[in-house]
Amino acid sequence: MRWGVITFPGSNDDAQTVYVLERLLGETVVRLWHKDTGVDGLDCVVLPGGFSYGDYLRCGAVARFSPIMRAVERFANEGGVVLGICNGFQILCEAGLLPGALIRNRELDFLCRRVHVRVEDADTIFTNRCRRGDVLDLPVKHGEGCYVADEATLRSLEAGRQIVLRYADAEGRVTPEANPNGSLGAIAGVRNARGNVFGLMPHPEHACEWIVGGEDGRKIFLSIIASASGAVDVSAAPTSSKVLSGP
Repeated sequence: MRWGVITFPGSNDDAQTVYVLERLLGETVVRLWHKDTGVDGLDCVVLPGGFSYGDYLRCGAVARFSPIMRAVERFANEGGVVLGICNGFQILCEAGLLPGALIRNRELDFLCRRVHVRVEDADTIFTNRCRRGDVLDLPVKHGEGCYVADEATLRSLEAGRQIVLRYADAEGRVTPEANPNGSLGAIAGVRNARGNVFGLMPHPEHACEWIVGGEDGRKIFLSIIASASGAVDVSAAPTSSKVLSGP
C-alpha cells in the first residue's frame, strides 16, 4: 500500500515513521510537505509526532491551517484512512476530524516514558491485529496529552465504540495510577464515527523493534495494512479476550 507521511515545520517523528514503514515493513511511502495540496493515490496518510510550528498558541492549532490539511480533510471525508500520532492527534482534533481536545498534562510536566494501553475495540482498521483487552506497551512523550471532551461527547464516544485505547496497568486494569496525564476516561486513542480516522498519544513508531524495547507498535501499522489488503474484515475481528476493568 502507499502511505503518505506529512512533515510540518517542527515535526520530529516523521523520519522514524518513514523508517518503520519502509525499512521494517517494506511499504511504499510518499513524503509530504505541509505546503503540498494533494494526497491523491495514497491509501493512508500519517500525521506524525513533533512540535508543529513550535506548538505556539495550542498544540496543532497552527498546523490545522496548513494547505495539506485541506487535502487531508477531503481524503478523510471520502473514506481515506488517516492516522495521527501525538502531535498528529492534536492536529486532527484541532481540525475537527476527531472529537475532543488535548490539554496540558495533569501534573503540568513533560512525560517521556513507557505506558500500557488497553485495546478497547479490535473491530477497527487500526487494531484488528489485536484482541479486545490486549495490553500494548508503548512510549509516550508529550506535555499536552490530557484528553478532554464535554460529557455529551464522552457519552457519544462510548456509545459509538470510538474509544479505541485506554491507559491501563500491565494487567489491563484501568486505574488512576496508570493514567499518566489525567485524560478523561483514561482515553489514549479515539477514532471518528466513520472509523477511518484515528488519533493516539502513545508512539507506535517508537515500538517496532526489540532493540528499542518492544514491537507492540507494529500491531497498529500491520492492522492498517491488513485492512487495506482486504485480509481482514474489521466487522469480524476477534474479540474474545476478557476486559478486566474500566471506567
